[in-house]
Amino acid sequence: MTSEKTSLSYADAGVDIDAGNALVEQIKPAAQRTNRPGVMAGLGGFGALFDLKAAGYRDPVLVSATDGVGTKLRIAIDTGMVNTIGIDLVAMCVNDLVCQGAEPLFFLDYFATGRLDPQQGAAIVEGIARGCEGAGCALIGGETAEMPGMYHDGDFDLAGFAVGAVERDGILPAGVTEGDVLLALASDGVHSNGYSLVRRVVEVSGLNWESSSPFGEGTLGAALLTPTRLYVKPALAALRTGDVHALAHITGGGITENLPRVLPKGLGARIDLSSWELPPVFRWLAETGGIDEQELLKTFNAGVGMVLCVAADKAEDIAMLLLEKGAYPSLIGVVSAGDGVQYSGKLL
Repeated sequence: MTSEKTSLSYADAGVDIDAGNALVEQIKPAAQRTNRPGVMAGLGGFGALFDLKAAGYRDPVLVSATDGVGTKLRIAIDTGMVNTIGIDLVAMCVNDLVCQGAEPLFFLDYFATGRLDPQQGAAIVEGIARGCEGAGCALIGGETAEMPGMYHDGDFDLAGFAVGAVERDGILPAGVTEGDVLLALASDGVHSNGYSLVRRVVEVSGLNWESSSPFGEGTLGAALLTPTRLYVKPALAALRTGDVHALAHITGGGITENLPRVLPKGLGARIDLSSWELPPVFRWLAETGGIDEQELLKTFNAGVGMVLCVAADKAEDIAMLLLEKGAYPSLIGVVSAGDGVQYSGKLL
């Protein structure tokens, strides 16, 4: 009797190295578009190099942030609309960096899937590159992992990593005092937090991702995939005035939990809920899901994506500057004695 010896390859195990190499070649132009002073090498090395001196820093402190996009990813996967989810990934990281007073310098991504589709991967990374361009940081590296058996067909996961720098004497928060004014920057919808509750509300509503949006144009899926707003450039412009004492990125936990993170012990905030208009998506979520005001403020951004704490006598000038830079500021309250956030007025 004779036995035949079977010869196995990595492709037989479900990993296509050629597809991975093709993806790298496809995304190189997108990454090159994000180059900025300080970048020393493109994609392809074992590590990415960045020159802080070439970026113009004299006494820098590095600031890092990592994040994902939560279960918003599920909507992108189910609808096949993956072109903007990369913007969300970048925004969730770089919007955190500026809250420390830091300028985002470079970004790295982690993309994992069960079976690599180079076209899908390229669309995702193109979105990441657009996010980096909007934030002024460079996409200088990342990891693409094809892991059969770990993900269902068509599923993938994303994580992002951003590094920024701030001069040692510019680290925030700093100098927050009672009477400082709170300026809110408008959000572009739900951003990337609270989507487990969003998906539950959609189930309760009886709608699906292809249904017409009940609060805007297009389909419900497309409306809920509106990307997270990038606040980096207007925030940095405001920081350069020297009159911004703190910034809070309003993510999971909403205003209720995120704003106190940048306030010194013994200081809280008084906020007038009637000082801005609740976007239609949140009104629909609240009415359809029976979500009360307190839950809405603790789960979602409720129309406020970033809050700046500024010197009272400079608030008007900074508001005008923010408007010139494409942000939409509203004066929503003041820093006060006490702890936590106290609300007045009505949002719903």
